[in-house]
Amino acid sequence: MYSIGDKIVYPMHGAGIIEAIEERVVLGKKQSYYIMRIPAGDMKVMIPKDSCDEIGVRFVIGKDEAGKVLEAFRNAPVEEDNNWNKRHRDNMVKIKSGDIYQVCTVVKELMLRDRQKGLSTSERKMLSSAKQIVVSELVLSSVAGKSDIESIMCDTVEQML
Repeated sequence: MYSIGDKIVYPMHGAGIIEAIEERVVLGKKQSYYIMRIPAGDMKVMIPKDSCDEIGVRFVIGKDEAGKVLEAFRNAPVEEDNNWNKRHRDNMVKIKSGDIYQVCTVVKELMLRDRQKGLSTSERKMLSSAKQIVVSELVLSSVAGKSDIESIMCDTVEQML
């Protein structure tokens, strides 16, 4: 399905590059794994080859699509939900979906909420994770560098205040 050198997205972790395909024995079961390096934090992740579809692994979006994602980030409406539990649950569903557009809405809403009211420790971790997921994919799509993407996000939220 995927080859060494492919740029892929692993939902809940972000985008990276497949560096190797290895067979490993885990819990007594021999299985093939993609070894993916995620540039942000220089983390390596093992993804079971047989579970990719179930997990939601997909190719990184192209440069044109990445431009659309940044535009969608700028124009996405922000939903205000004061119920912390519902907001947290809804945001987790969006992040787990692996859909970059949905993860972008989480980033925008949490960045705005942070600037207006502050975030709980849990939401701060969620924002950090969601932001890393979005930025890692956009960087690998070659639309812009990390600092440029983060600047666009910050500027967009600042304009809303």
